[in-house]
Amino acid sequence: MQNPNGTILQLYHAGRLAAALRAFDSLPSSSSSTAPLTAATYAALVAACSRLRSLPQGRRVHRHLVSSSSDAGNTVLNNHLITMYGRCAAPDSARQVFDGMPARNPVSWAAVIAAHVQNGRAGDALGLFSSMLRSGTAADQFALGSAVRGCTELGDVAAGRQVHAYALKSENGGDLIVQNALVTMYSRNGLVDDGLMLFERIRDKDLISWGSIIAGFVQQGFEMEALQVFREMIVEGMHQPNEFHFGSVFRACGAVGSWEYGEQIHCLSIKYRLDRDFYAGCSLSDMYARCKKLESARAAFYRIEAPDLVSWNSIINAYSVEGLLSEALALFSELRDSGLKPDGITVRGLLCACVGCDALYHGRLIHSYLVKLGLDGDVSVCNSLLSMYARCSDLPSAMDVFHETKDRDVVTWNSILTACVQHNHLEEVLKLFNLLNKSEPSLDRISLNNVLSASAQLGYFEMVKQIHAYAFKAGLVDDAMLNNSLIDTYAKCGSLDDAMRLFEIMGNNRDVFSWSSLIVGYAQFGYATEALDLFSKMTSLGIRPNHVTFIGVLTACSRVGFVHEGCYYYSIMEPEYGIVPTREHCSCVIDLLARAGRLTEAAKFIDQMPFEPDIIMWKTLLAASKTHNDMEMGKRAAEGILNIDPSHSSAYVLLCNICAASGNWNEFARLKKAMRSSGVKKSPGKSWVKLKGELKVFIVEDRSHPESQEIYTMLELVGMEMIKAGYVPKLSCKRFFVDHIDSDFLNEEELAEYG
Repeated sequence: MQNPNGTILQLYHAGRLAAALRAFDSLPSSSSSTAPLTAATYAALVAACSRLRSLPQGRRVHRHLVSSSSDAGNTVLNNHLITMYGRCAAPDSARQVFDGMPARNPVSWAAVIAAHVQNGRAGDALGLFSSMLRSGTAADQFALGSAVRGCTELGDVAAGRQVHAYALKSENGGDLIVQNALVTMYSRNGLVDDGLMLFERIRDKDLISWGSIIAGFVQQGFEMEALQVFREMIVEGMHQPNEFHFGSVFRACGAVGSWEYGEQIHCLSIKYRLDRDFYAGCSLSDMYARCKKLESARAAFYRIEAPDLVSWNSIINAYSVEGLLSEALALFSELRDSGLKPDGITVRGLLCACVGCDALYHGRLIHSYLVKLGLDGDVSVCNSLLSMYARCSDLPSAMDVFHETKDRDVVTWNSILTACVQHNHLEEVLKLFNLLNKSEPSLDRISLNNVLSASAQLGYFEMVKQIHAYAFKAGLVDDAMLNNSLIDTYAKCGSLDDAMRLFEIMGNNRDVFSWSSLIVGYAQFGYATEALDLFSKMTSLGIRPNHVTFIGVLTACSRVGFVHEGCYYYSIMEPEYGIVPTREHCSCVIDLLARAGRLTEAAKFIDQMPFEPDIIMWKTLLAASKTHNDMEMGKRAAEGILNIDPSHSSAYVLLCNICAASGNWNEFARLKKAMRSSGVKKSPGKSWVKLKGELKVFIVEDRSHPESQEIYTMLELVGMEMIKAGYVPKLSCKRFFVDHIDSDFLNEEELAEYG
């Protein structure tokens, strides 16, 4: 190739960029037999590398330029090199070229600033922009546009306003590039009104102008405004929307659930042949999925010409969110057949669909597959895996995943704490909290609320104090939600003074949940007058009660026998406050009437409820029947419980107690025999005590505790001391049974229970 310049330039101008670079590669190592490359040829080669995003080729051309040409210091060529390195994601190389330039012009500055903005170096870009101004070089429209984009990426509106002010003073402030960049900056950073004002002032709007304001509206949650602007663009008829405009408006339709409008825009995208574009098509599929039109979402997805992994993940996640595991797995199989490699987002989506024991098998298969992919070290994947096992009621496997996760984050801890609370493993929650407190520098309110929930159920007052102290240490003392949980837990642990003290400290931050927590706390411990006074004060301050507030008020009335007052508050719930009575409220009324001995009225109230009574309502009536020794009402209540849950032990136990109290021992024996034949067993009682900083758990008749021998020895000694002190036990049921009941009814173990 005697004169490669003509060949390379001809190929470049014909758009055959790769061929032009192959011609360059075919040049002999010695330049003596060929004409040297001109500056124009080097510029074409660098531009070809830039357009092809070929960094290795770009470096070869750069080395050739430095070693073979006297034009290495050419400002125009160096500007091309800076641009090339920026587009090939090598901002450091762009900066090296820029720093080595013997002479720079405004294009040099604009190119190096753009190279840094394009590659996530917005802070460095703004530093270069400041250096340019200090050097006395006036910023052109490209430098200004890049500087504004840098402010957008950083979310630094203050710096953006300074650049805006400079642009207004310069002759380039009205350039469309600068104006579009400013519209984007303001709209993406929450100043939609400022962005819209600038947009409306642009005379000759282009596609970028329209796209900037539409995307800004969508990102800030102004979806209907975005759709209106898009409509104005179409009606104006000056510009044909591209895939990015359609992507934005499809996301807007999905966000507001407007699939009808989305269908119209879908038809428009077909008209412009953009429905098959992977960007617009993916947004279209996602829009239908958000609107619960999964078949349309799938059809739109299959029309995408070359769906990438993001598109596949989107459609798989759409089915997973709806719990359609089989369909999601079928799509996952298609994804693997397509040759694409699933990533963490893919498996997290699949795990999301695994809910309930029936899905546990598939969840385990996905677990095995992600281990094969090497994703078991990804903390976000491990978090999803942990949550999946918890949802499928396999807490041991969830605990295994937790302990195998190396880089645990707060989400990991919150997931396992939530799982333990949901599965009633309360002691484990407290153990985990002690470990978490030592290993994690900052807990969030979700972590603390989980531990508070366990502490409340256990009545573990000391742990509540620790959590409160930690809230001060972690700067969460002003978190209203956490404070409300603390008030609720203090109250449930019986420390009403601490609950009231925190309530008063909250001052103006108190909301309906604060008041309700305190009212419920006072009600549970029988301080009815205080609870009702709080309710009166709350309503006088204009705070509308919610359904929890009325549960507290009705409970307060129930605990002290304020039947008239309780019925009054129940009667005003809906007409005055718009709160439709729930099962919880009806349970409170049943308890109110039953405790007062008005069992017939309680039963009548149950019959008149708009929904079927649940176990709690029947248990309330059954307990009251025992208290008031009403055998017939007790039978009805027990039958109601057993109709719902034939294995419910408390119904048998309470009814047995009623029979024993009334002396109906034959019925008592019949019930015990029925329990034995049905396989119903009374759940053993459980107690907790903290000893030397360690939580000890005790279960009735359990001998597994390492110090059980000493415990039972002490129990016998205490029993003997009680007898010495004059305590007289009740008549032995065992002796009565031996004297009056056929031995076939009860075995020795059951007789011993009542002996």
